[in-house]
Amino acid sequence: MKKMYLLLTLLVLAFSSCTKEMVFPVASGRPYEVLVVVDKDLWERPSGRALFEVLDTDVPGLPQSERSFRISQTTPDEMSNTLRIFRNVIVVDINPQMYTQTKLRFMRDKYAMEQIWVTLQSPSEEDFRKYCKTHRQFLVDFLTRTEMNRLVKTLEKKHSQVVSELTRTLFHCEMWAPDEMKSSKKGKDFFWASNNASSGMVSVCVYSYPYTGPETFCKEYVLAKRDSVMEINIPGAEPGMFMKSDTLYTDCRPITVHGQYAYESRGLWYMENAAMGGPFVSHSRVDTTRNLVIVAEGFVYAPEKMKRGLIRRVEASLYTLMLPGENKQAMENDTISNE
Repeated sequence: MKKMYLLLTLLVLAFSSCTKEMVFPVASGRPYEVLVVVDKDLWERPSGRALFEVLDTDVPGLPQSERSFRISQTTPDEMSNTLRIFRNVIVVDINPQMYTQTKLRFMRDKYAMEQIWVTLQSPSEEDFRKYCKTHRQFLVDFLTRTEMNRLVKTLEKKHSQVVSELTRTLFHCEMWAPDEMKSSKKGKDFFWASNNASSGMVSVCVYSYPYTGPETFCKEYVLAKRDSVMEINIPGAEPGMFMKSDTLYTDCRPITVHGQYAYESRGLWYMENAAMGGPFVSHSRVDTTRNLVIVAEGFVYAPEKMKRGLIRRVEASLYTLMLPGENKQAMENDTISNE
């Protein structure tokens, strides 16, 4: 009897999951598109402009201006069945009778699979405007991380076996990178993999060095280590050519990956004594089992193309790095909770 009950329970759960996928459409829209649902008059006033300015920021660390998000706006009355399955929806709800402070609430898969539905609740337009200004980075990070998580799911299903094998054998870690990365080069505590494309070249590399303490995670130390590793492992076509960081245009900050501390570096690289360069982003993390800093980095060389999509795709790979003792469940900690 107990076995029969367990079997029925499993069948119900399986059917419920399948039913949801059959009934719910897949969210519409392209990556990094955001639909804001707000009254048109409010959208044009200072409170609405404050939200627009948050979403209209440039992607950091790129050599030319590229917007973080593509923004659309509609009113609550115009919100049709077609629009409500948009992939990223922000609803502005200002109501002094219901709210005492501005908060962000969100739901996943509300009307479509892979959808994020955000509601910004506020008691007044002025409070909402202040919230947008003080939580600017949080809002950008929230939406960006949502898109990163979608890319991670795609990478889990299809990724480069070359990168996965090198990460396992050299560092006893796991990482998923875009499937087209098939060319590779190994060095001491280092590997570089690339799609080796003539147009839109995208690369990842992983390297390690000893962890000496908290002072390891400062901009000067991290970039000095990066430059020393790249000079040895990524030389140019001629003697005296090697990759370097443009320290003036590189920003570093602490972030959280898999619920643990990580140090993000984002900016521009260039080839010393050669006319080459582009954006890069890296995560430096501590493998406490071996007292090592493991660095995963992605960089792009695409002088003929816009680079937002390329660098963000490879950046998603960095969030898949699993240190010894971590597993796929650790990635569930990479979501940003309701504030």
